[in-house]
Amino acid sequence: MLEALRDPKLVWLFSGVVSLLVVSSIIGNVLRTRQKPGANHTTIDNLNARIRAWWKMCAIFAGSILVGRVGSLILFAVISFLAMREYMTLVPTRRGDHRTLFWSFFVIMQYYLIGIQWYGFFAIMIPVLAFVFVPTSIAISGDTEHFLERAAKIQFGIMVCAYCLSHAPALLLLKIPGFEGHDARLLLYLVIVDQMSDVLQYVWGKLIGRHKIAWRVSPNKTWEGFLGGVLSATALGTALWWATPFTPLESAGLSFTICILGFCGGLVMSAIKRDIGIKDFGVVIEGHGGILDRMDSLCFAAPIFFHLVRYYFVP
Repeated sequence: MLEALRDPKLVWLFSGVVSLLVVSSIIGNVLRTRQKPGANHTTIDNLNARIRAWWKMCAIFAGSILVGRVGSLILFAVISFLAMREYMTLVPTRRGDHRTLFWSFFVIMQYYLIGIQWYGFFAIMIPVLAFVFVPTSIAISGDTEHFLERAAKIQFGIMVCAYCLSHAPALLLLKIPGFEGHDARLLLYLVIVDQMSDVLQYVWGKLIGRHKIAWRVSPNKTWEGFLGGVLSATALGTALWWATPFTPLESAGLSFTICILGFCGGLVMSAIKRDIGIKDFGVVIEGHGGILDRMDSLCFAAPIFFHLVRYYFVP
C-alpha cells in the first residue's frame, strides 16, 4: 500500500479519475434536476446509473492496486471467473459442459502462472492446453451432439474471459528499464484509455451520430461516434504519456491501438449477444449490465497492448 502511495504520478492519475467522476456526478445531477415533467428521462437516468457504477468500480480498482500485485491478480481472477460464469450460463451448451471444474481450472492456473512469473507457460497454457483438453473432455463424456459447436464455444469463452483478461494484471510483472516499481501506472493507463474510449464513443454517437457501422449487431454504434471517441481517447492517452515509459508519439500509437481493439471487442461481444438474443450478459453492475458488458473492450485490447509493450520495451 505504501509503495503505491509513494508514487506521485500514480496518485495524480487516480486524482484525475476521481475529479472526472466528481464533475460527471455534478453534471448528471444538474441534468436530472432540470428535466421537464413528463419528458423522457431514459438517457439521463442511464447516464447517472453509469456514473454510480463507475464510482463503485473505481473504488474496487483503487483498492486492488493499493494492496499490490497480489490484490490486482485476485481482483482480475474474480472478474474472469464471474465473466466465464456469465458466458457459460448464457451461451447454449449441453448439461455436461457446465461442470465448474471444467473451466474454472484454467482461470485459476492462468493467474497462478502470472503470479509466479512463468511467462512461457502463461502465454501458451490456454491456447494449447485448453485447445486439446476441452474437446477431449467432451468426447470422453460420450455426448457428440453439436460436438464441434460446443467445443468452439467453450474454447472461445476460456480465451476471452481468462486468457485475454489476464493480460491486464500481467502488465504488473513487466520489467521495463527505468520504470521499475511503477507498473501499476501501466495497468491504470490501459484501463483509462480503454474505458474512456467506450464512454467517448457513446457521447459522440449521442451528439452527432448519424451513420450506423453495423446496425444489426450494435444499433447505437455510428461512424461519427467511433471516429470522435477513438480520436478523443487517443488524444487523452497521448496526454498521459508522462505517466508511462513511452514518448508522446509512442503513447499516441499505443492508445490508438487500445481504442481500435477495444471497439473490436465490443462489436464482437455485441454480435454474440444478438446471436443469443439477449441485451446484456448480466445485471451485476448497475447501469452497465454484466461483467462481460463492461470488460468486452478490455478483452481484446489487453493482450495486444501487453505483448506490444513487452516486445518493444522489455529487453
